[in-house]
Amino acid sequence: MDKLQEPSNLKQPTIKVSDFEGPLDLLLHLIRSAEMDIYDIKITAITSQYLEYLHQMQDHQLEVAGEYLVMAATLMSIKSKMLLPSEPIEAEPVDDEEPADPRQELVDQLLEYKRYKLVATELKQKEQERQLEFTREAVAIPAGVVGAKIAPGITLDQLQHAFSQVVKRKRLAQPVNQTVKSETISITARIDEVFNRVLRGTVAFDDLFDVGVVLDDLVTTFLAVLELAKHQAVLLKQTDLFSPLTLSVGPRSEEFAHDQLATN
Repeated sequence: MDKLQEPSNLKQPTIKVSDFEGPLDLLLHLIRSAEMDIYDIKITAITSQYLEYLHQMQDHQLEVAGEYLVMAATLMSIKSKMLLPSEPIEAEPVDDEEPADPRQELVDQLLEYKRYKLVATELKQKEQERQLEFTREAVAIPAGVVGAKIAPGITLDQLQHAFSQVVKRKRLAQPVNQTVKSETISITARIDEVFNRVLRGTVAFDDLFDVGVVLDDLVTTFLAVLELAKHQAVLLKQTDLFSPLTLSVGPRSEEFAHDQLATN
């Protein structure tokens, strides 16, 4: 007794004909090659090219995937509908709607497939780029590392706001004509000046910027304050929300002074 043959479409894998992954992919290739408008497909020409391609593929494969044959039948059906003469209008039309285009459903399928293909290409590119990257696992912070803290109760936003107010006032007081200085003070020198000034007593944050109106000097002073606060050589304080910021001696001022002497 002969064994019953299973249907060919049961669990059938995706068959790739040449360089195309389906009939829509083949149609898009033919439309691009013929330089046709996808919204105005020349059905007669595209059907002939499609059938000719399938005939060529049959010379190289035992069987062409069934979905390609279904598309061939669809193209011939659309072609026949477009070749049929239009029915005479016996009465005036109720509205101005144009008759449905037999190609519209095929155009919609092509446009949707084109969008999916574009997205798939972009995702494939991102996957290839991601394979070239290496993600290192998070490393635990070693014990004993001192975090970069400004001071209890003072945030970086508050410090930035105070500095922006200083810059604004300096710009308003800046003369129209000024002499450009060729030399500016270094951050190291400015750190020493600010630190020594704080050692003599509490200093208002705004008073540190009375050395000049050049923006480079202001930035240098601000960086010096950040460096001193990071090493806890000075403490930034503010008694209430609208009171001025002040700098006082920090808990590691002696250690910082010793390091400075060793460096110099």
